[in-house]
Amino acid sequence: MTVKKLNKEVIDSWPEVFEEVNLNVVPIKYLCSVHVKFKDKRVWDINVGPKSRDENWQTIERNIHELILNYKRHIDSIDFKLDTDKIKRDITKQTNKFLRKQRLA
Repeated sequence: MTVKKLNKEVIDSWPEVFEEVNLNVVPIKYLCSVHVKFKDKRVWDINVGPKSRDENWQTIERNIHELILNYKRHIDSIDFKLDTDKIKRDITKQTNKFLRKQRLA
């Protein structure tokens, strides 16, 4: 399994957290778009908006998986753009919830 550091843009958005994150799984709920570069220089930008993420994660995941399987010989690279604001909100919310429980214990 390949473990990858987040890109500089993501790290810069919240360095004290994202700098230490190694990426090996992208939860669909945090995905904004998929940027596919082909060996012949074609580029596909696949937008994954909040509405589609919330309504049909399995379909999005299946479609991305099928894209990779069908075109893997022709793909040069794939970049996943994450919704860093949503990640921040969710981490902050869960951290605050955890800290409140710790204070009550």
